[in-house]
Amino acid sequence: MNKAITEGLVLMPPAFANGLGVYSSENGTPGSATYASAGNAAFVAADADFGGALEIVKQNTTTKLRYMGETPLRPGMYLQITAKVKAVSGNLPSVRIAGWAGDAALNHVGGVNETGPEVALTSYGEVVEVKAIVGAGTRGGVDMAWGLDAVYGHFGLDFTGANGGVVRVDDIVIEDVSSYFLADSIGIIDVRDYGAIGDGVTDCSGAFEAADAAANGRKILVPAGTYLLNNNLTLVHEAIFEGTMTMADHVRLALRREFHLNSYIDAFGDEVLAFKKAFQALLNFTDHDSLDLCGRRIELTEPLDMQAIVGNKSTFEVRRVIRNGQFNYQASSAWDVDVATSSANYSSANKGRLSNVSNVANIKPGSLVTGTGVGREVYVTSVNVGSQLVYLSQPLYGPNATQNYTFTRFKYALDFSGFSKLSQIVIDDVEFLCNGLGSGINLALTGATFQVRDCHFKSPSHRGITSTGTGCQDLLIDRCLFVSNEQQVRAENRISVAFNINANDAKIRDNRFQRFGHTGVIFGNGHIFTGNHWFQGDSDTDSPRMAGLVFTYPNMKSIITGNYCDNSFIEMTNEHDATPDFNSEFSFGGLTITGNIFTVNDSADWFSWIVVKPYGSGHFIQGLSVQGNVFKSLNGSVDRIDTVDTSFADLDYSRMRNIVFDGNTFNSVSQATFNPVNLEFTQSSAASNWTLDPSAYLPFGGWARTVESLVFEGPLRDGSNAAVGTIPYVTHNYGTGSNKILLTFPQATKGTVNMSVRMDKPI
Repeated sequence: MNKAITEGLVLMPPAFANGLGVYSSENGTPGSATYASAGNAAFVAADADFGGALEIVKQNTTTKLRYMGETPLRPGMYLQITAKVKAVSGNLPSVRIAGWAGDAALNHVGGVNETGPEVALTSYGEVVEVKAIVGAGTRGGVDMAWGLDAVYGHFGLDFTGANGGVVRVDDIVIEDVSSYFLADSIGIIDVRDYGAIGDGVTDCSGAFEAADAAANGRKILVPAGTYLLNNNLTLVHEAIFEGTMTMADHVRLALRREFHLNSYIDAFGDEVLAFKKAFQALLNFTDHDSLDLCGRRIELTEPLDMQAIVGNKSTFEVRRVIRNGQFNYQASSAWDVDVATSSANYSSANKGRLSNVSNVANIKPGSLVTGTGVGREVYVTSVNVGSQLVYLSQPLYGPNATQNYTFTRFKYALDFSGFSKLSQIVIDDVEFLCNGLGSGINLALTGATFQVRDCHFKSPSHRGITSTGTGCQDLLIDRCLFVSNEQQVRAENRISVAFNINANDAKIRDNRFQRFGHTGVIFGNGHIFTGNHWFQGDSDTDSPRMAGLVFTYPNMKSIITGNYCDNSFIEMTNEHDATPDFNSEFSFGGLTITGNIFTVNDSADWFSWIVVKPYGSGHFIQGLSVQGNVFKSLNGSVDRIDTVDTSFADLDYSRMRNIVFDGNTFNSVSQATFNPVNLEFTQSSAASNWTLDPSAYLPFGGWARTVESLVFEGPLRDGSNAAVGTIPYVTHNYGTGSNKILLTFPQATKGTVNMSVRMDKPI
């Protein structure tokens, strides 16, 4: 395609026969000397070889001939300048195509090559053709690459060598040879046509922008080489990368047409760098809501600080998805946990922080805090080095006023904790092959509706998903598989946790958790657990079992429905309370446990599936429903399904409210549990006082606080076996354990009674 036709550009200089006033003996710029009145030049009308020709006597070291017209030059346009020359007499000079490069302001463009290959004239009368190609790009066959600044040129010839020779020049020919470089014919724009140089040193930002602007639906070719970008770049058109890009960490590349990991791997030649640059672009508006990893396996030798990768944002709350790929952890010291030990002060009056922290600069935000009186899954949210303060994700229930703490910073493949707020992020169909080297995902400090779905977490060293702040608000974990790195470790010796929650309203659905120390440590309320299977057994007989779900907010207002709780138990605590004794607050409860499968095998007989562990005195249960579940022990029986762990304190059984244990199935459980419990008692000998003992059936060893009904079977009889009509009165909380019922009759009576009794007050 000839641009002189398609765009109306005038390329061809006029014939010498039309006058020499437009041909300069200098650079061809306005005001320069012309050959119209030069003493060393004349037009020869009847040359045997050329017809009309310009005859020049060479008088200067470099004798110039330039057309004074401004021959236009556009990005992607290549011009070939051709001239035929012959020596007539005198010394034999050399000849070359030459030009003067001008920019849009009519100034000279310096630093570019303005001469073509030089050809020596070796005999008189021999016609020699000289050629050169000029254009913006450094392409094979281009003799003068002028870049994007040059928009026109004054073209012609240089004669060099000895002076005194006479030469004749045929009319100069300038033609568009852009088709030589195939840009139009195959629908590809080559960035070199717009000044890109793949030397890894020259900034090609402008060249790429110009190529993208000119593409007009065509693809952009990035040939072999290394192309430096110093400025952010968005490519609207599809790019074909034969070469690679290099840029500073903060410089972004947005590929809007083919936005997926494969494109970025092509662009950068390294899969980890490609993922970083793609994620950086994803959060900087590429017109895409998701980053497709294209099923690629990314070999990770270090954790990824996702906020540092993005760089220019500390908050983000627009839906974005990372999907369809795999992270495979490779051994390196970068996965090693960072551990610091420091002395610090703690006061419940400032429950969210440690003060006077020694070696505070060594403590990293996001570290797990352990020590006397520290509950499970307490993390460092921030560190104030100047004030020697460490801020905590949860209060501490019972540390000494001054003591040593250990701070352990785990390493995560995707660490979002550098974001102060991050919402609506989805990790979809991604596998984390942790290989025992590092952990999975670390959430932002704050944010909502972070979703992990259809993902696999294989052998994390410490944690699957961690929340060090409240970035777990409305956390969604759906249809994921978590497999710990502690398959052969006894249950009580495991240190791993599949996930933790510090905020409200999590939905954990249809997941499978295999042999973690704990499946979940959960603060807050409004949580829903449905369709999950967590199992935490080991290969040992009569060994302890550990909590699967640990609720650390007493009144959790949550639902556990349709799950499979295997070789573990549900534990309710208040370990994240700086003043764990009850004090005019909600106490334990607000939990519904319905339609689940509970199993255990080879365990000690004192194992229970539902455990309440108060960390302070005065607590009770208000609102607990355990209905329609199946409890089954294999290879041995267990005593009962429920218990209170009194390591720190017992419950206040006088304040129990609204507790329902009903419709459950018990297999190899020595003592079934009901509330209310309906029991039949027979008093064989006549007595005024009947002591009825329902205590074994009442949950958590509760008191016999309420009798809902008494129904006598057949007549009551006196000592002579005569039927009597008498009505007893009831004494609740009878006996030393307050767990019996006393029926008192006006006279000695015997018979059988069906009694419905509760260990709580229903309202």
